[in-house]
Amino acid sequence: MSATVTLLGRERELAGLGALVERARAGQSGALVVVGEAGIGKTVLLDRAAADAGSRVRIERIVASESEMELAYAGLHQLCARMMDSVVRLPVPQREAIETALGLREGSAPSPFLVGLALLGLLTEAADDRALLCVVDDAQWLDEASAGAVAFAARRLGAEGVAVVLAMRTVGPAFAGLPRLVVEGLDHEDARALLRVATPGGLDARIRDQLIAEARGNPLALRELPRALSPAEIAGGFALTGSMPLESRIEQSLVAQLEPLPASVRLLLLLAAADPTGDPGLLWRASAGLGLTPADFDAAAQAEALVVGTRVGFRHPLVRSAVYRSASPADRRRVHAALAGVTSPDQDPDRRAWHRANATLRPDEDVAADLERSAARARTRGGAAAAGAFLERAAGLTPEPHRRVGRLIAAAQAKHEAGAPEAALRLLEDARALPLTALQQALVARLDARAGYALRRDGGGARRLLAAAQGLEGLDPVLARDTYIEALAAAVYGGRLGDREQAAAVARAILEATEGAQESGRARDLILRGQALLAAEGQEAAIGTLRRAQRAFLEQVPDSLEMHWVWFASRASQDLWDPDGLRALARRQVELARAEGVVTVLPIALSLLVLSQTTDGDLDAADASCDEIDALKAATGNPLPPLGRLVLAAYRGQTADAESMAEQIRADGLARGEGHALSVANFTRAVLYNGLGRFEDALACARQELPYTHELNLAMRSLLEVIEAATHTGDRDLAEEACRKFTEVTRPVRTDYASAVLAMAQAQVRTGEEADRLFREALRLFEQERMPTWIGRCRLVYGEALSRAGRPDEAREQLRASYEIMSGLGLDGFAERAARELKAVGETPRVYVRVSEARLTDQELNVARLAREGLTNRDIGARLFISARTAEYHLRKVFAKLGIRGRAELKTALADLERTVAG
Repeated sequence: MSATVTLLGRERELAGLGALVERARAGQSGALVVVGEAGIGKTVLLDRAAADAGSRVRIERIVASESEMELAYAGLHQLCARMMDSVVRLPVPQREAIETALGLREGSAPSPFLVGLALLGLLTEAADDRALLCVVDDAQWLDEASAGAVAFAARRLGAEGVAVVLAMRTVGPAFAGLPRLVVEGLDHEDARALLRVATPGGLDARIRDQLIAEARGNPLALRELPRALSPAEIAGGFALTGSMPLESRIEQSLVAQLEPLPASVRLLLLLAAADPTGDPGLLWRASAGLGLTPADFDAAAQAEALVVGTRVGFRHPLVRSAVYRSASPADRRRVHAALAGVTSPDQDPDRRAWHRANATLRPDEDVAADLERSAARARTRGGAAAAGAFLERAAGLTPEPHRRVGRLIAAAQAKHEAGAPEAALRLLEDARALPLTALQQALVARLDARAGYALRRDGGGARRLLAAAQGLEGLDPVLARDTYIEALAAAVYGGRLGDREQAAAVARAILEATEGAQESGRARDLILRGQALLAAEGQEAAIGTLRRAQRAFLEQVPDSLEMHWVWFASRASQDLWDPDGLRALARRQVELARAEGVVTVLPIALSLLVLSQTTDGDLDAADASCDEIDALKAATGNPLPPLGRLVLAAYRGQTADAESMAEQIRADGLARGEGHALSVANFTRAVLYNGLGRFEDALACARQELPYTHELNLAMRSLLEVIEAATHTGDRDLAEEACRKFTEVTRPVRTDYASAVLAMAQAQVRTGEEADRLFREALRLFEQERMPTWIGRCRLVYGEALSRAGRPDEAREQLRASYEIMSGLGLDGFAERAARELKAVGETPRVYVRVSEARLTDQELNVARLAREGLTNRDIGARLFISARTAEYHLRKVFAKLGIRGRAELKTALADLERTVAG
């Protein structure tokens, strides 16, 4: 459309689009979802935005197609076609991911988030010398994998000079939260003006008013509906009915305009509608196979229905859908057969397979096998949803029942992996109606249990998973082990909200099934048996096997299944009071998950790393890990609870944040039936309140864990909080009871860490020389293990005990040391408590005041922390899911705000955010 043509009533929309492009010209990026019903004028607005952008803006534009929704990364392939010459400048993991996704290289299924990050990189490179306007029309038809990648990139735009515009009828989940520009109908006067242009010969006044009313300001309806009217109807004999949706009426009007065309021309239009690639060479070859001639192309062009240039297109996207939907099934099969016949089986095998499937009515093993091969390729490209669609269609075309069952099960598996458990359960019902082998029955039971648990999270989930695992024994031992782990995980996380007898029954059944697993030496087998021993027979019985499992996970290269269960080994490290094991396992899991792009594992691994970093007193590193978790959650929509942030907030004494997050986690846990979440909420609030000196509140939270110390983990650690709080509130009996329980769960472990925390616990319920000896022993071990957080806490309770015993000089020494440690670590709650106690024994401490952190935005602080750790802009971008250029932009702002000249000064400058002021 010419830039000089006036668009009636679209000043607001044009201003919004123009501002977005103008910001891109200035180096800032942004995304905009243009949303409105079919025919409302979205495409015309995109035309104008592209025309007005001018030569200083590079434009990449595609139109998504409904017929390609089942082809993984089909939309991305179109979008990236002209940008792939820049792929060599991407980091290797991103380059390999997007090349695999687009079928340009062989490889394992790429991480969708590496693909999204690669797209962000390509957009950044495309905007290198001038701004980029990237337009996707009819984005509601993007295949799931492409939609995820485009939405990912759109959310992470920053300072690249890229404007992304996505036009769609309704906003799907992938694009929720992006800025929107809602395109509404024209007002009455503009509608009348447009109708006058569309019907220059004039309309009967009643018909004009009725058309305006029925069109509700929809420009396409105002232009197209009158074209279907006969002269008599225009003169006043026409009456619209309101029984059909407006979109259907528009399509009906478009079809009515095409009906006078010869059948061969309508067949040509259908052929073009069925091929979304827009390849004119493909259209010519397929049309020749149908006996169509150049005259048919001329007639289609004269009817203003088809435009054939460098690409094949329709005058409006709705024409394509109208032509395709109105065609008879026989004609659809005919054109798909023609397209399949001219689509290369080597260069485009998946689109050929899909055309063949759409051309086939009766079961056909050859076509079904072709679809199955396409499903395998889709899976290697990371398209689980596409694989499920191919397999479901393949099952429908499979003549032999046994093979049909296998494909239905495979389709259900793919649907489950794609996050569609309801669809998986529906396919399993279809499978059950056919004869099943023993293995197929077991696979159906497993998938049914997994999909059902994903949907309901009910108390019976662990038992159903256990039954499924038992059914796989002797049929598929590896899959049986993985299902056993899922059953045990469901039971463990259910905890107190589940059935305790069920957890024990699951564990005993696993022990019976895994007799001899110790001999295998495989990490997955060892952790399964170790955790089952822990649940069924207790800590002492499990310690040896759990330690072997830890070593195996560290020494062996994990397979794809084991990657998802390293967290079980990390949990064992916590139960065994093994900080070195937790540190090593968490770091290894984070490294592996980053390298493989397994973002389902990475947030959990990072949460475990935060626990280790907090224990080590490295709260800056823990903050950076939380930043990465937040970036992952924002990019993926992962609902993972904010465990790391909660732990940090509790130790830092950030009351409002910690209480809010703890309540959220508690409510989510109750809703999901996961008792572990209650332990998290109770433990972290107890730490928070003990740090603040609110001992009654700490006791109220921590004592809720007393009945569940057999679960170990945070319930066990809560005993330390009970002892500390009860000692300060004068409840000696409760402190003694908690100390006895704590002795029971730590003494069998016999690590220096366990011995240190046990000595600290016992010291608080003792007096005199025995208490002194125990406190000194605890401090010796904590210092030997290099655990500053615990050194600070131990010196604090020791100093308070000395103060209560009337030994102020010795108390000052311990409290002063505690205050310096806690302040230096940023544990503000505990530091303030130490300061109060220090004043009580006659010493005024120095006061640490946080003065300038608020000057940096969250993202600037995130970037600065990672830069301080030595990461490059490219590495920072990969961690925070932003472009390297955006990381550089934020870093420049950090330098300016902190008044420094480069990275070398960051460590000091960030440390100076907490400057020391004499008290």
